[in-house]
Amino acid sequence: MAKIEDLTDVVKRLLAEGKVRSVIAYETSLSGGKARPVFLKKTEDAARLTWDPTCVHNLVRFVVDEKRRQAGRKNPDPRPVGVVVKGCDSRAIVILLQEKFIERKDVTLIGVSCEKTGVVDDRKLAQKLAGRKIVKVEFDGADSFLVSTDRGPVSIPAAEVLADRCRECPAPSPVIFDVLVGEKAERAVPQPFGSVERIESLSQDEKWAFWEGQLGKCVRCYACRSVCPMCYCDECVADTINFAVTAETTAEEKARKIKWLEKSPTPSENTFYHLVRAIHLAGRCIDCGECERGCPVNIPLRLLNKKMEKEAKLLFGYDVGFDPDKPALISCFRDEDPEDFIR
Repeated sequence: MAKIEDLTDVVKRLLAEGKVRSVIAYETSLSGGKARPVFLKKTEDAARLTWDPTCVHNLVRFVVDEKRRQAGRKNPDPRPVGVVVKGCDSRAIVILLQEKFIERKDVTLIGVSCEKTGVVDDRKLAQKLAGRKIVKVEFDGADSFLVSTDRGPVSIPAAEVLADRCRECPAPSPVIFDVLVGEKAERAVPQPFGSVERIESLSQDEKWAFWEGQLGKCVRCYACRSVCPMCYCDECVADTINFAVTAETTAEEKARKIKWLEKSPTPSENTFYHLVRAIHLAGRCIDCGECERGCPVNIPLRLLNKKMEKEAKLLFGYDVGFDPDKPALISCFRDEDPEDFIR
């Protein structure tokens, strides 16, 4: 188990020696009980660190933002940024390395394992506690979480509040790191694509009805895109925000600008947006679940991405986010790859 004392010592040392310009980690939120992301810049800041089952955020999203901030500065700090990474987070780093968005020298990775359970689902935990205020959540062996509340402690079976992605996660430990706090964890995954298989068992009409109902709820807030570490394009095909229309913009300039879809949350536009985004994440999504967790209307978005991950595995033998020296799925080809889609 990763001990908070050991994690604190590592962060303190990195900051004290000036080896990183900051460390992206977790701290307990002001309301208590749950973790939230934090940037630590001074050695004394390390006292704010926390590591528990509520550390659900994929901190690699902040690595993407930090790279953009540094690029916009007149005198950027050449030191790497430190970041605490779980298994899924480290796989996101691998994708960014594969795609040359960052270089290995840009980050110092502090690895922590999700123990033998995983992290909790905020919504499931809140429902289970039925109004009780969370004071602290701790790992409690391989099968449960110990939750301290304002009405006393309670041990909750992991199966009841575990994040869905953790049930199918192939990497409970970081696949890439500079320093590992605690020990590597192993976890059996009997059904790595179990959630997808349930949807696949439906008839075509049932599938369409399911997704029509789910995507019809979308309000096009783009929270799924905003929290995804893989959505780092300067301009999104689904939301052209860099083309400013002013009084001086000519009709010809407006006409030349390609507009793929409307911003209005109509069923057809919503479907187009989510399917295009899923295709863009093929061979890239590492199933951190942030898109689904951030969705305000609870659309099961990870099912779309999990389906693409399954197809990459079955059709091309491709495991997403495990080898930074391996080419990305869309940039490699084997003679034995299936070609039955070619007409």
